[in-house]
Amino acid sequence: MSALERLAATIATRKGADPDTSWTAKLLAKGPEKCAEKFGEEAVEAIIEAVKGDPARLTSEAADVLYHLLVMLAARDVTLADVLAELERREGTSGIAEKASR
Repeated sequence: MSALERLAATIATRKGADPDTSWTAKLLAKGPEKCAEKFGEEAVEAIIEAVKGDPARLTSEAADVLYHLLVMLAARDVTLADVLAELERREGTSGIAEKASR
């Protein structure tokens, strides 16, 4: 199991946890909209670090983005396995062709 899969599993277990004892539970308790907002904030921070060109800061922000993406997905009952299955479905398809099929 990868670190990302372990993180997704941990987030799933926090869905019903006490918001006073878990940051993840606190985010999830605020609802999908707040989870999406937090993901967006983290994505912007990653973009800023990508533009600045500091690999260590970008790495840190990218980790935050992945965490908040998984929380946002969990808030809408979408699993990492769902996303991975979609990526596998798209594998081998040109990005241009995939976009045209939507």
